[in-house]
Amino acid sequence: MHKLNILLAASEVVPFAKSGGLADVAGALPKALHALGHDVRVVMPRYYIVDREKYGLRKLDGVLGIPMGSMGDRWAAVYEGRLPGSEVPVYFIEHDAMFGRKGLYDDEHGYAYIDNDNRFILFSRAVMELAKMLDFRPDILHANDWHTGTLPLLLNSAYVFDPFFDGTASVMTIHNMQHQGRYYRGAVDVMGISWNHFNHYELEDHGGVNMLKGGIVHADAVTTVSGRYAQEIQTPEFGWGLHDVVRAHAGKLHGIVNGVDYDEWNPAADPLIPAAFDTEDMAGKSVCKRELQRQFGLAERDDVALIGLVGRLAEQKGIGLIAGAVGRLMQMDIQIVLLGTGEKWAEHFFGDLVRHYPGRFACHIGYDNTLAHRIEAGSDFFLMPSLFEPCGLNQIYSLRYGTLPIVRATGGLDDTIENYDPASGRGTGFKCYDATVDALVGTVAWAVDTWYRNPEAIAAMRREAMTQCFSWEASASAYVDVYRRALEARRRDHH
Repeated sequence: MHKLNILLAASEVVPFAKSGGLADVAGALPKALHALGHDVRVVMPRYYIVDREKYGLRKLDGVLGIPMGSMGDRWAAVYEGRLPGSEVPVYFIEHDAMFGRKGLYDDEHGYAYIDNDNRFILFSRAVMELAKMLDFRPDILHANDWHTGTLPLLLNSAYVFDPFFDGTASVMTIHNMQHQGRYYRGAVDVMGISWNHFNHYELEDHGGVNMLKGGIVHADAVTTVSGRYAQEIQTPEFGWGLHDVVRAHAGKLHGIVNGVDYDEWNPAADPLIPAAFDTEDMAGKSVCKRELQRQFGLAERDDVALIGLVGRLAEQKGIGLIAGAVGRLMQMDIQIVLLGTGEKWAEHFFGDLVRHYPGRFACHIGYDNTLAHRIEAGSDFFLMPSLFEPCGLNQIYSLRYGTLPIVRATGGLDDTIENYDPASGRGTGFKCYDATVDALVGTVAWAVDTWYRNPEAIAAMRREAMTQCFSWEASASAYVDVYRRALEARRRDHH
């Protein structure tokens, strides 16, 4: 098969800037595509937190002219770097007025920047102009979330007669349907496109512009980060008002589960955990558990069920359910260790619980990568009762570390975890189906009861969990299939 030229645009990329799972995908998928023989280039804004010296970024000659419709032309510098440990080029759009700020999307008080529409219209326009500046003719323009949702639209409007993009197809990936980029209608003039696109079927949403909607409608293919989530976003419960639009375009929708970087998340060779272990020799897991208990001031017991939680303390992650259930959970013979940061009420609530349950409940408010690895390695169970979860990565990390996930059966959680079947003894975790405190308490009780009454089943589930593989290689191959379909669809529709 001939190699593809792929230009992937994202508002955040690991390790340069990250607020969520989008950055993990944008940092890992291009490397996997490159390994399959494709020419991949990544583009992102240069925020203040991206240190040019630290990453050895090189400034390209000249300046990049960016047409901004009613705002006139803007000019940006372009820096070039590499994704760490690879040959994949990353281009950074430097425009101080738009991106020279502390935060990615919001200020230090958590308020979204009021000009985010203009910031990311400028970024999307810059991506198109950068391709021409580099003379890199993309077969695929890969947009991610609403920040680059205007790319498929621009390809079909402002650049539709530009011979440079003749033969370029667009793919739109939805990492989280909740965030859509809804702004005032004047954004149409800033994009520099015809007002013909401001209608109920394309851009218009309750009198304003919806950038994600425009991307879904105009992309040649749409992907999301799990098969189950692809189905869910076609329903009112998970579609956040766009379920009818997604359903109308379901013929070009594909669910591809995110891969995991097993170089970083592998208990047999993880430098951040106290002892290595694998399916052949699990002794190291007991060492990790004992060390985790010691580090967090929990009672040092091998026989107790230890439940870990790592993640954003956000409503989406089911944090309200956990808060409602924790009093009943602590009546069981268990320990809980929590690592996370997020909503202020949750930080105070869980921080305060340590006083009420000394030696049994521990938490660290903040994010710490080393602690995240140690909790995955030292816990017996991992709790993740998300209200919705496009893909989720922590449950996949947990599998590899033999830490059985207790999850709500939604999105990627449902796709990646096999519910325990007491009859056959098979399974890789425990699922609850309702987003209620009772369902959560009941499922944790089921897991804990299995731990105390049936250690053989737990051991067998652990072995099965640790052999599951969600590699980027498999995911990248699935993306290449979608790219080729998008190109076919483009040629069919435009000739």
